[in-house]
Amino acid sequence: VQLQASGGGLVQAGGSLRLSCAASGTFSRYAMGWFRQAPGKEREFVTAISGTGGSTNYADSVKGRFTISRDNAKNTVYLQMNSLKPEDTAVYYCAAAKLYYIHTESHRTTWYDYWGQGTLVTVSS
Repeated sequence: VQLQASGGGLVQAGGSLRLSCAASGTFSRYAMGWFRQAPGKEREFVTAISGTGGSTNYADSVKGRFTISRDNAKNTVYLQMNSLKPEDTAVYYCAAAKLYYIHTESHRTTWYDYWGQGTLVTVSS
């Protein structure tokens, strides 16, 4: 599976961005996640979605502001980010897990088998 993330950029605080992650392979079989890594910090979980899109979970820091979705016909997962804050500044990575469901362990990087290259999101104050 190859993953290609896009959509990052510079935005003012309070603004919005939508990230996309295009995937190869049998996309609907994979649960998908988004992680982010700020300079000098560890990679952290943002959100995940099951293969069908019927289940999602979010980090507390983004609940109510970010929305994950997927279009299996287009082999793409999206991350809609609203009400952005400077602390959301990071490189955002999409990831795919060989299991189609999400789990309490889906917040761990080790749950995922494939990773995209990352896209930079910068939120100015």
